[in-house]
Amino acid sequence: MEVERLRRAYEEVLAEVDAGGFGPPPAGQLSAEQIVAHLAANDELMTEATEAVIAGSPFAYYDLETIHRPQVDALVAECGGLDGLATLLRATSQKLCALTERLGPAAETPVETHLREGFDLVVDDTLPWGRTLDLHTRVHLPKHLAQLRMLRAT
Repeated sequence: MEVERLRRAYEEVLAEVDAGGFGPPPAGQLSAEQIVAHLAANDELMTEATEAVIAGSPFAYYDLETIHRPQVDALVAECGGLDGLATLLRATSQKLCALTERLGPAAETPVETHLREGFDLVVDDTLPWGRTLDLHTRVHLPKHLAQLRMLRAT
């Protein structure tokens, strides 16, 4: 697992969030605030899984993008907007990156993984946890970065 690549992916997302100027989302899409809240909530899930892997405990990881909308909306309200959400995402992403650095050989630990990235990626399988983190770095974060950029363009 390339931790520096993960850090850079988060830096790109956070730079986009900091730039601000987002318009409303197209119908049925997430707002900038909801995207950042989703990423922070997902970081917390990935942190739990990473902690379990490091401890040698079994764990199943579910990316709940389509299921946890009420949690995302509650997080948006709790953080009071984009600035608060950006602060939260900085904290959750730093914690996840720090834990990822500690994985070492445990990155090969199989974890039951359930991911949905639109039509681009569907995983319902057991994967080495490092592979799931790599998919997060190479697919999940760039997808939401593109969504944020699109919200600025509208």
